[in-house]
Amino acid sequence: MSRENSIGRRQFIKKSAVAGVALSIPTFIPAQAFGANDRINGAVLGVNGQGQSHINGYMNLDNVRVTTLCDPDMNICEERVKQFGEKYNTKMKAVQDLREVMDDKHIDAVSIASCNHWHALSTIWACQAGKDVYVEKPGSHNLWEGRKMVEAAAKYDRIVQHGVQLRSSKAIREAVQLLRDGYIGNVYMARGLVFRWREDIGDKGFEPVPEGIDYDLWTGPAPMRPFTRNLVHYNWHWHWDYGNGDVGNQGIHETDLCMWGLDVGLPTKITSMGGKFLWDDCKEVPEVQTSVYHYPAEKKIIQFEVRHWCTNLEDGAGVGNIF
Repeated sequence: MSRENSIGRRQFIKKSAVAGVALSIPTFIPAQAFGANDRINGAVLGVNGQGQSHINGYMNLDNVRVTTLCDPDMNICEERVKQFGEKYNTKMKAVQDLREVMDDKHIDAVSIASCNHWHALSTIWACQAGKDVYVEKPGSHNLWEGRKMVEAAAKYDRIVQHGVQLRSSKAIREAVQLLRDGYIGNVYMARGLVFRWREDIGDKGFEPVPEGIDYDLWTGPAPMRPFTRNLVHYNWHWHWDYGNGDVGNQGIHETDLCMWGLDVGLPTKITSMGGKFLWDDCKEVPEVQTSVYHYPAEKKIIQFEVRHWCTNLEDGAGVGNIF
């Protein structure tokens, strides 16, 4: 008996449908493939920023509904429940503790748009709870966590999709195929660029935790620090315990496209250096960083650059790729 037949139609449809979710292009199983009880119920973890795109992406798919929003800041969570409840004329539940989401048997899939330091553990818990997962980039905060996520997906037989949306673009897939077909000749080098206007964030110091925020939940598996606006909400990107700088932010997309376009895997040698050269603020990560990935056997090379504030475009590209 095939595996599809052995797990039952409803479960198979749900697993197959969630595997097809790509937030940048809502390609999905047509509505007629579903029965009345086959709706996929989803929860979105982290709804301050990118999580809003997740909600819109799912709510515009047939037979998929976001039933639960989860965020350690209940002020934001309740605001999003009201905002999207009105937009889609539906009732959503606001939850502060993601463990309640994992315990909810009515939730089939979990979409993770929380801080980087929560990605791995949220994914593993969801797999253990029998839920499929869409997790934002970077998939994990470090390599060890990533291995544990892969192990959990295999052990609990779950679908886990990593949020590199460029892979879902028909135009980019066509461009990559042209590269592979030799359309511009022998392609030996790729450059990834992230020239972003990242301003001085200052140093806001410590303060009491504002009402409505469960800071212990926000910190989760990361080291606990005194509460500061330097971290909550967006500026966690620039601190090593919680974020990965622009290399692990926008840089995930551009590095992935470099590797995809060159048709290479892991490099033999990596050289990287950088630092802070403009702002005297509380950021910990380099604001300017250049990395070189060398593939001597394939005779190929990748150069990836992060620059901050005012940087000239290169051949019209500021955030993107050059081959």
